[in-house]
Amino acid sequence: MKTTKLLKVFFVTLCLGLFGINMCAQSGNIIGTISDENGLYLPGADIILPSLSKGAISNFDGKFTLVDVTAGTYILQVSYLGYSDLQKEVIVRANETTEISIVIAPKSTELEGVIVTAYGLQGQSKALNTQKNNINITNVVSTDQIGKFPDTNIGDAVKRIPGIAVQVDQGEARNIIVRGLSPQLNSVTLNGSRVPSAEGDNRNVQMDLIPSDMIQTIEVNKAVTPDMDADALGGSVNLVTRTSPQGFRVSTTLGSGINVITDKPIWNGSFIVGNRSNNKKFGWMLSASYNNNDFGSDNIEAEWSDKFEYYTGADDAEGEPILAEVDVDPYTKLFEQRTYLVQRIRRSFSFNTDYKFDANNTIFLKTIYNWRDDRENRFALEQEILDPEDIELGDFIITNRKPTRFPVVVARQTKGGIDNSRQQNRRLEDQRMQNYSLGGNHLWGNVKVDWMSSFAIASEERLKERYAQYETEYSIDNDVSNPRYPIFTGTNPEDAANLDNFEFDEITEENQFTEEKDFNIFLNFQIPADFFGKGDGFIKFGGRSRLKTKTRKNDFFEFDLEEDFPTLAAVPVKNYSDSNFYAGSKYLIGSFADESWLGRLNLTNGESVPDEFLRANFDVEEDVYAGYAMSNQKLSEKLSVLFGLRLEATRLKTTGNEIENEDNVIGQITKESSYTNILPSVHFKYDVSKATVLRFAWTNTLARPNYVDLVPSLDVVVSDEEIFVGNPNLEATTSINFDLMAEHYYKSVGLLSGGLFYKNIDNFIYTFQGEAADESFGADTVGFDVFQPLNGDGATIFGFEMAFQRQLNFLPGFASNFSVYFNYTYLSSKANGIRNEDGDERTDLDLPNTAPNLINASLAYADKRFNARLSANFSDQYIDEIGGSNFEDRYYDTQLFLDFNASFKLNKNLSIYTTVNNISNQPLRYYQGSEERTAQTEFYGQRVSFGLKYDIFKE
Repeated sequence: MKTTKLLKVFFVTLCLGLFGINMCAQSGNIIGTISDENGLYLPGADIILPSLSKGAISNFDGKFTLVDVTAGTYILQVSYLGYSDLQKEVIVRANETTEISIVIAPKSTELEGVIVTAYGLQGQSKALNTQKNNINITNVVSTDQIGKFPDTNIGDAVKRIPGIAVQVDQGEARNIIVRGLSPQLNSVTLNGSRVPSAEGDNRNVQMDLIPSDMIQTIEVNKAVTPDMDADALGGSVNLVTRTSPQGFRVSTTLGSGINVITDKPIWNGSFIVGNRSNNKKFGWMLSASYNNNDFGSDNIEAEWSDKFEYYTGADDAEGEPILAEVDVDPYTKLFEQRTYLVQRIRRSFSFNTDYKFDANNTIFLKTIYNWRDDRENRFALEQEILDPEDIELGDFIITNRKPTRFPVVVARQTKGGIDNSRQQNRRLEDQRMQNYSLGGNHLWGNVKVDWMSSFAIASEERLKERYAQYETEYSIDNDVSNPRYPIFTGTNPEDAANLDNFEFDEITEENQFTEEKDFNIFLNFQIPADFFGKGDGFIKFGGRSRLKTKTRKNDFFEFDLEEDFPTLAAVPVKNYSDSNFYAGSKYLIGSFADESWLGRLNLTNGESVPDEFLRANFDVEEDVYAGYAMSNQKLSEKLSVLFGLRLEATRLKTTGNEIENEDNVIGQITKESSYTNILPSVHFKYDVSKATVLRFAWTNTLARPNYVDLVPSLDVVVSDEEIFVGNPNLEATTSINFDLMAEHYYKSVGLLSGGLFYKNIDNFIYTFQGEAADESFGADTVGFDVFQPLNGDGATIFGFEMAFQRQLNFLPGFASNFSVYFNYTYLSSKANGIRNEDGDERTDLDLPNTAPNLINASLAYADKRFNARLSANFSDQYIDEIGGSNFEDRYYDTQLFLDFNASFKLNKNLSIYTTVNNISNQPLRYYQGSEERTAQTEFYGQRVSFGLKYDIFKE
């Protein structure tokens, strides 16, 4: 708290001192807006007063401000990639703010007497202009550019950016990995305000929750500046919502389609409508989006072992069975086949408004509400080898070091929910994220002031989630001749087919609720300050508070209905075998309890099962107070520098449960802690020419541990001989980052860039798996497996990025309408301080989630009416979970997605479109230890959609 008080005193004193000095200045200001011929704002425009060597860059709303301009008449110059340069006369009066509105028009390129028009490049132009004129290293994607790709959610749109990999959920991009760093190590903000997470056990932001057509611009900051949140180890993704238009605008999309895997329809629609009052003071924008996707997936999973244990037939002196262990070639000791039926409905609503009191004072309100219903039935056939004490000689066959036959316990499980209009006999995952921001932009003399307060909630609710499971035991033949597609087959086929053999095991009902609330407030001041007499310069400083609470409340009940439904033959069943199962026609899953029967059961007086949920429940309070000061200065006509310092003070209060022997709750444990991070940074930008830019950055960033890792919980599971321990003493992961980037921007709206980056990471976090060496976790726990998050010693990441995009307007005829988009990222990492189950340090590991190679590519064609694009997204394999040894490590396999989209303009306002997603039917695949050993493969099939889009722009 002492650090926090010092921060407040420092910044209040600095604010008052600088404010007092600069209010004495006698000069005028210029405030303006840059837009295109349709009245759409143009961000990243370069605005210059040549006679004063003074300039500005338009923001995401196309607005710019020039302060401390000596009274007089000037020629204002505006330049923008893909648009004609423009000059405008401006008159500045002392102590007044001159307000102007500038419209610029796209330009055509003349090659050897032939005029070539760049069709459909407005979105790319907006993105590249913003990226070019930022002083820090960024990648920018505008909403128009997003629309050129077949991406329905923000996660799928972000994966097109260099250095970004994604983790998918049911075929949609959910979690983003920036420069090889896990999703929880990156920040996601909405209009600069942190987006809360609906996930219970991590800080991941669900990118598939937000439709892509609700966002105006995506900005990925790979080298953050002091005025940004520092918890962005890999980078910070800022989502900018739509702002009020300059005149009336309406846009509507209506479409449908089909999921090939289920032959069920897709429904989607969106609209945007906005206007500004006649006096131009009040503006508003209302937008909404709807997507209904009824699909599914085909899944197989396996767990591998290189040890085979069985009962020797003898007991020791204490009556315990004596087991024998045999080293064998890897085999699957567990095999599972799953069929998923999923309906995902995504809705989003946004209302943004602003009011301009005068040229110097504007306030705004931005709101967004995202709501996704995810209904799911899952039918799982699980077959797992019996416990060693239940396997005797004669029960198994080992041929050439491979166990080819052994007894298994077989479970048939139906996953569903209650029978009502919301759940429809399916598990319903209700995820919501809402954000409400009120802010203002002011000009007090030559002091720029901006402020914003925001309140955001993310929640996930899963009520009355039901499972019905029936079990039997029989002998199987284990086929791992193709380890990518292993399979268990019943030695006697009738054992698997006879439903009377499957006896009642359990019927359960579970409730889960997670909620995260964020309250943010920040205040920034910016004043002109030219230290070196080279033109523009400023000092910016401010403070921020982020107050967060996170709660998870789960419960779990078990119901004994054995007398009513003793076997699977006693309940209604459905056969879900499918000869077109994507993993192969040999995988015939069989019959399961009907989900409608499960949903109609009147389940009452269930028995609570604490070991299924108590460890997951927690309460966390996290308050972050930050202050910063920075300056942007010109060292010469070509060289600029931004340098500054950020301080972040964090206070934590975490509460978890202490559990003994699975269901004996001893009580709650609460821990409090605090820490402070001092984070300097420097950014250099060198303009080799108007088209070529060099950048260098040294930054310091951090990542706070996941909440569930910080919770001081202790759970001793005696039946499984396992101990799960939280770690409230975890330190935040920190990183020192170096970036070097060169960029060349083509006049025909294109980019060629390349750069290097290096991250030196300290205290990264991993889950340790070892054995309890003493009874510090309780009596008779020696030898139990212990799972606990720990800080590793350190890690390094070295990488290379390159990107190329441009229209091929140098080609003759119609070929000049083609354009290419390509980017490639290489990553190399090393992790130190990770220990195996024996406590020995491992030296063979990359940092988890670090994919060595990432590639995006597309070939597009656009003329006056027709637009088409074929896109590819490739991510290399990487380690996802660290096991107790390299044999147990789990890897995320290579992925290659191919997508196609096209549109055709019927007239000025109306167009038709079509998209085909996942042409390659790329599965989600994990493997264990070796690339050939499948741990999970899940197929989603293709999605085909088509529809109409209607646009009206009116000044």
